[in-house]
Amino acid sequence: MRAGRRAGLAPSYGGRLGSAAVMCLLLGPAGVGKTLLVKRLLKLSSGDGKGDLGDPPPTRPTVGTDLTDIVVPRRVTVRELGGCMGPIWPSYYGSCRCLLFMMDAANPTQLSASCVQLLGLLSAEELAGASVLILFNKIDLPCYMTVEEMKSLMRLPDIIASARQNVSTVEISARRGTGLAAVLRWLQDTHRADG
Repeated sequence: MRAGRRAGLAPSYGGRLGSAAVMCLLLGPAGVGKTLLVKRLLKLSSGDGKGDLGDPPPTRPTVGTDLTDIVVPRRVTVRELGGCMGPIWPSYYGSCRCLLFMMDAANPTQLSASCVQLLGLLSAEELAGASVLILFNKIDLPCYMTVEEMKSLMRLPDIIASARQNVSTVEISARRGTGLAAVLRWLQDTHRADG
């Protein structure tokens, strides 16, 4: 298994994934914890899924794209795109079968920008058949709004009801590992349905 492969800005694999791997995009604004999530999912999936994840590994902002293979038990290639790359995200939609969209649950000031990005993703024709998991990260940090208040403010139930995609949500802490088993289960279930 190869992890953390650094890739250039080439927008697609052009079929090189083969039938053994599934492409999953990981998108969201800068600073929401996408890189830490991938490192934690990789560690969780590589062992027996039990025990302490240990201290969070060091991360740095993703500039460009990172590819990481996670086995759940099929190989899923997670393509993490840096938040600063938002304007060119559509270049990567073609090979996407599922989408992880991460939001910062401890930063309500970023909520409107995240909502606009999410609406853009859900309205993209190329993503109409993709399964979507919205991740509310950093639930372990104090915030003046609850996640439920944030969901209500952005009218998330209405967004999900009108989306063409199958949309699910989960509250996580990539730092502490809370909710990550649910993310791996979602990846497994989504790709079992695709298979």
